[in-house]
Amino acid sequence: MTKQIYKVAIIGASGFTGSELARLLSQHPNVEISHITSESHAGKAFSALHPQFSGIIDQKLDRASIIDEAELDVLFLALPHGVSMDFVKKWHHKGCKIIDLSGDFRLSSPEVYQNWYNKEHVFTEGFENATYGQPELFAEQIKKSNLVANPGCYPTASILSLAPLFAENMIQNHSVVIDAKSGLTGAGVKASETTHFSNVNENFKAYGVGTHRHTIEIEEQFSCLSDGEVQVQFTPHLLPVDRGILATSYAKTKKLTTQEELTKLYEGFYQDKPFVRIKTSPPSIKDVRGSHYCDIFPFWDKRTERVIAIAAIDNLLKGAASQAVHNMNLMLGLEETTGLNQIPLRP
Repeated sequence: MTKQIYKVAIIGASGFTGSELARLLSQHPNVEISHITSESHAGKAFSALHPQFSGIIDQKLDRASIIDEAELDVLFLALPHGVSMDFVKKWHHKGCKIIDLSGDFRLSSPEVYQNWYNKEHVFTEGFENATYGQPELFAEQIKKSNLVANPGCYPTASILSLAPLFAENMIQNHSVVIDAKSGLTGAGVKASETTHFSNVNENFKAYGVGTHRHTIEIEEQFSCLSDGEVQVQFTPHLLPVDRGILATSYAKTKKLTTQEELTKLYEGFYQDKPFVRIKTSPPSIKDVRGSHYCDIFPFWDKRTERVIAIAAIDNLLKGAASQAVHNMNLMLGLEETTGLNQIPLRP
């Protein structure tokens, strides 16, 4: 039996996410990368932009306009927020699957988007058809979707850390506090004063306090799980490391529990989810570096009667590129683990 090969394109190759997508897709047994685009580097070899691909992916970078006439099965948009929506509007009629890695279709409505992103949405019809691409929670919806909004990196770790409790309606509303830290690649490939080496090295700081746009994304998904409005206190921090996210979530429960009950709940909820590992001690970002795994340690603090759930992911993979590939597998009817069995890199 001949193996079916799907033609895919990556729109936006200059960033970290586009690079990681290319790395994963080049090794995927059911995929052929037909086009990789970059407006600012068109004509150059992809490997000239990302030297680690020398002799592996040397194909020339195209302009995005080549997609207008291309025959594709899947289109990955590795573009900034506020830019992806233009391309979804332009190409949604092509009949191929679209996976958007920006925040342009992650929220519930164009009004909510405008409130948090301070930008008017140009393709509001997309909200009617977009599926939130968290495979552990919405696999069946993703399988039927032609437009998937790939979750943010902070929301992925944060949502997975408490999803079992929200699904069982065990969380006291307004009790959730999430303290999350990300490696520098979460800020994107373009340098800024914030990401300058001298400002990051041997330093540690919070940012977006009380206003970070991932707050609403987390709140909306928890609200979907719990069938009620959820409010979250979310604070992100910048770590002086390359990659990785560690999210520590705190919540009050509606009933007293034990560590044994808590562990059993998490293990049961994620038992058929191959990329979530329930740990018996706090995970570190090096435990998942370079992989699609999310490691979660659920802890019951008897003294304060709170759950403390600690989740670790690679922000460029489980928080972006490998999650997009996971979504692609589901959308195409492939085994969900295909091309995603990379073992974490440690040290």
